[in-house]
Amino acid sequence: MLDMDTFLTTLYVITDDFCQSHTSERQRPGPQASLCESEVITLAIFARWSRFSSERDFYRYAEGHLRGAFPTLPDRSQFNRLVRLYTDTIEQMALHLARIMKGSRSAYQALDASAMPTRDAKRRGHGWLAGQADIGWSNSIGWYEGFSLLTAVEPTGVITGFCFGAASTADQPLAETFFAVRATPKPRLRSVGSAFSGAYVADKGFEGAENHRRWLDHYGADVIHAPKRNSRKPWSKPLRKWVASIRQIVETVYEKLFNTFGLWGERPHELGGLRARLAARVALHNFCIWLNGQLGRPRLAFADLLGW
Repeated sequence: MLDMDTFLTTLYVITDDFCQSHTSERQRPGPQASLCESEVITLAIFARWSRFSSERDFYRYAEGHLRGAFPTLPDRSQFNRLVRLYTDTIEQMALHLARIMKGSRSAYQALDASAMPTRDAKRRGHGWLAGQADIGWSNSIGWYEGFSLLTAVEPTGVITGFCFGAASTADQPLAETFFAVRATPKPRLRSVGSAFSGAYVADKGFEGAENHRRWLDHYGADVIHAPKRNSRKPWSKPLRKWVASIRQIVETVYEKLFNTFGLWGERPHELGGLRARLAARVALHNFCIWLNGQLGRPRLAFADLLGW
């Protein structure tokens, strides 16, 4: 178990190294910001622990416990603006952490979509994200309002790419965009990560022989999933169980994002803030895996990693 100062220092060092070698301070009008880019990103990532019930709760903690390490901490609204300013860099940081764990590369990645609620579907009115979030169906929670989150995960639990779309978006078109951007990178969609030459192991939400042929031919994405039980070419029960077992890691990763890092309680007022906080959660998840590896601990043992 690490003390908070050691955790924050380690996070800051790896963040600052990344910022120094990959990015430069973004030009912005007005006076110089009170925190540098590395400090903003470190705090943005650290704030995603579910110990903090809200942005206000984290800021109370920061003012009471982190002033020594961050003496120029600005007021909460200014800090939140800085976090949104560096959203692209936070996304790149999350994927940088995945790349430096190159020893965990595998022949496959698990691909899965999950409900990302942002509002109670039964509430009246349009909410803060009208026209962006909408109503979708999840087998685990039923009807919900929000987004559909798609992630690609290595067997070790490292998230190599992620994106999200409106809750009503089916898995296939979401995957189509994911594969297309991986094959032809776009500066505004860096979160999907790099092209992958192995197989994507998915569930039946990504079915469709025509889809599979197009994804393989156009994007080099080889998708594998168990066929329907009434298929003319059914899989054996042991094969189904084996594929289900290697896909279990993505369920574990979602549990970490939604519970350990508080994504389940996310109630955003604007899309930029949601994007920044999601990227920070992915970065924190990958950082904790990397740190556990450095300490010789089980990679996904997050609960007792940090002593508060």
